Amino acid sequence: MNETIITVVGNLTAEPELRQTQGGVAVASFTIASTPRSFDRQANEWKDGDALFMRCSAWRDLATNIAGSLTKGMRVIASGRLQQREYQDREGNNRVSMELQIDEIGPSLRYATAQVTRGERSPGGSGGQFGGGQERDAAVAAPAGAGGGSGTTDGWAAPGQSWAASGVDETPF
Repeated sequence: MNETIITVVGNLTAEPELRQTQGGVAVASFTIASTPRSFDRQANEWKDGDALFMRCSAWRDLATNIAGSLTKGMRVIASGRLQQREYQDREGNNRVSMELQIDEIGPSLRYATAQVTRGERSPGGSGGQFGGGQERDAAVAAPAGAGGGSGTTDGWAAPGQSWAASGVDETPF
C-alpha cells in the first residue's frame, strides 16, 4: 500500500454536494481552500501565501455526515488519500487532476466550538477501506463566541484567511 496520506486544514469554499451513484451509494464532493500564512518581521504583519484549492470526495455514511454537518466557510481538518487522475478535456488536451479521498474530517476547534451527536450503527457496518461497523459521528460547529470559544471576527477563518474560489473548476469527478 503505497498510498499518499495527507492532512489539509482550511475552509470549505462551498456547501458540500451530496449525490447518489447509480448503485445508490452516497458521495459528497467539496473543495477545501488552505492558505499558508507567515509573519513578515520587517512589515510587522501577517502575509498570506498562495492558496491551495483541494478537491475532495467522501463516500457512504461519511458523505452523508459531511453533507449534514459541514457548511460553506467552515474551517475543517481533513485527512485522506491523495489520488491523481488523468483525463482529456473537451478540447482533447491531456489533463491531470488531484483529489483527496477523505478518510476523516471534522471542524477545526481553533476558532469555533462543536457539539458531536453520535449516529446509529449501519446494518452490517459502513464498509469502506478499513472494514465496517464504525459508528457515525456528526459534528455541528458553531462560530467562536456562540459557545464561549475564543473569538475572531468571522468565526471560521483565521484573520486574513482567504477561501474565495474564483476560477476553480467545481466540476465533480
